[in-house]
Amino acid sequence: MTHPHAAPAIPEAERAGTTPARTPLDVLHGHLDTHLEATARVWFRRALDEAAAHPGTHGPISVWELRLAEAGRRCGGRYADAARVLILRAARADPESLARVYFQGTAEERRAVLHALPHLVAGPDALPLVEDALRTHDTRLVAAAVGPYAARHLDAHAWRHAVLKCLFAGVPVDEVAGLEQRARADAELARMLGDYATERTAAGRPVPRDLHRVLTLTGLTDPTALTDPNTPASTDSGAPTPDLDRTDPPGTDGSHRPAHPHGKES
Repeated sequence: MTHPHAAPAIPEAERAGTTPARTPLDVLHGHLDTHLEATARVWFRRALDEAAAHPGTHGPISVWELRLAEAGRRCGGRYADAARVLILRAARADPESLARVYFQGTAEERRAVLHALPHLVAGPDALPLVEDALRTHDTRLVAAAVGPYAARHLDAHAWRHAVLKCLFAGVPVDEVAGLEQRARADAELARMLGDYATERTAAGRPVPRDLHRVLTLTGLTDPTALTDPNTPASTDSGAPTPDLDRTDPPGTDGSHRPAHPHGKES
């Protein structure tokens, strides 16, 4: 698969935010040091030391991969994502290692890998992981997939369909890093949003509120027109409106990867 380098740079996507993907790693580390209970903090520091001392792959599974699996139980669900991201950084996980953890891991480990991508992978090598997450029905994975890494590396076509996947799945568009910058003056995105809204209205279904927000960001269409059931469908002769009831995100070829084993604890 090739990935056109048509995505604009989104420096704003690098700002600190509410997820590990948008938070500087030193801030994450300090937060865990401050908020973890004493026993969890000792475990976390030891896990980082082990990952730093034994990076890479050692046998069937590395010690740091075992620590990834333990993080939920050791640190609690509130802090597990951040702990896993920092363990991956300490282990200097490369795209190959991240792909192995992602495809062999639990949903929680997959989410942590997606959050780690903007911190650990400079180029588009890990885009297959983002694309896989966008094919799922797991809204937590979809939300993690549309972070700063996707803002930097998804091409325009794939990024538009990722936005529509969020609208269809009910993922708040606040999760889409770089949304304001990439949506601005995007005529094709505006067309797709208009077509989707028209289909929803014709079927007697509500138009997601976030759709109006994204459409406003494009600056190209009056969003109030989308509340009128008599608004005609777009006559644009471009690409057809995607079937958003498919498991794979709109615009993909419909192929599905085989299920991956989930055997580790989280």
